Amino acid sequence: MQPLVLLIPNLGLGGAQRVFHDHSVELAKHYAVTEAVFNLEGGDLYPSGNPVQSLEVSGGGGVVAKLTNFRRRIAGLRQLRERLRPTACISHLEGADYVNLLSGGPGKTILCVHGSKLHDANIKGPVGWLRKAVLMPLLYNRADRIVTVSRDIMPELIDGFGVKPEKLLTINNFFDVPQIEAKSQEPLSAAEAAVYATAPVLVTSGRLTIQKNQAPLLDIFAAVLRQQPAKLVFVGDGELRDELTVHARTLGLRVFAAWENTAELTPDFDVYFLGLQQNPFKYLRPATAFVFPSAWEGFPMALGEAMVCGLPVLSTDCPTGPREMLAPATATPAAPLRRAETGEFGILLPMLTSPATAAADQAVWTTALTSLLGNAPEQDRLGQLARARMQDFTRERIFGQWLQMLEEVCRG
Repeated sequence: MQPLVLLIPNLGLGGAQRVFHDHSVELAKHYAVTEAVFNLEGGDLYPSGNPVQSLEVSGGGGVVAKLTNFRRRIAGLRQLRERLRPTACISHLEGADYVNLLSGGPGKTILCVHGSKLHDANIKGPVGWLRKAVLMPLLYNRADRIVTVSRDIMPELIDGFGVKPEKLLTINNFFDVPQIEAKSQEPLSAAEAAVYATAPVLVTSGRLTIQKNQAPLLDIFAAVLRQQPAKLVFVGDGELRDELTVHARTLGLRVFAAWENTAELTPDFDVYFLGLQQNPFKYLRPATAFVFPSAWEGFPMALGEAMVCGLPVLSTDCPTGPREMLAPATATPAAPLRRAETGEFGILLPMLTSPATAAADQAVWTTALTSLLGNAPEQDRLGQLARARMQDFTRERIFGQWLQMLEEVCRG
């Protein structure tokens, strides 16, 4: 088989790392895949079984250290490409993209762009300006092909960074539908089942980070509770765990946090932070609805996984991904959504990032949630449509597109 290199900064926790793993496993059926990483300091949380080559370059440090490490990564990847002589080197995440583009050496250079660049709040300050104003416009056109995981990332790259349209192709993330469905059938523990039996359950999953924007969801849930009984379950962990639990308690919500080890899991709480779970899907399937308050996305895995589990989903109309998944026949509106929009496969709601409209936007969410929680037929209808939609993103369908793209690029 022809050699192929997949490059990512690390193999730690994250949606991009999960996609990287899935690609590595699937591409290994057709190519001799080597995974390359800057370093293995965060471990390998999604092992694929394919060989892993660490460039052994740490991160952090001051400006001089960062530049030195950047040059070392470029040189290390160049040496790896010279040794393996791959048919292509495919990079995931922006830092890896720059190293891929500048390393040269044998093989085509392909980038996989996982999320919005224009709306990523982590791209800020002088370094953010450098990335947006210099590096991306200067370097991205060097790629042989750029694959975006969402259609709405393409106009950002064209209009915002001057990328040539002919360089771009959208291939959505894929979902292992049978595996997710099977894992979702795993029963809850007796204590967990008691929580789910007490009241309608709203569930969300993902890292507890600024991108996922879970804090306003707590305000909305507090307003829902004033109108009807409900539970809110968080599956995931992250750097905002303490901030979110404090905020929830400030709102008067009774909070269970798995990492505190101070209370037993009982139905006596309002909000449940369950932390990282090896099988998150078993907490999705028995829930009443899935809520997704993200500030920006790519093509969100957590949203798609909830849809595979047959949950009705309510999501911000954030850039990028949710509209493409829930209302694919519609175009991104020119102005931010300020009402509830029932799409073909789920409900789109206002983003929760504007202080000027926060009260009104949260009120729209509260109304939408209370309405859905009181309408079992609509829950069933949206859940069935969500499950049906995910047949468009099966492993077989999506990876056929990847293999076709690789064949076209590598013979060109």
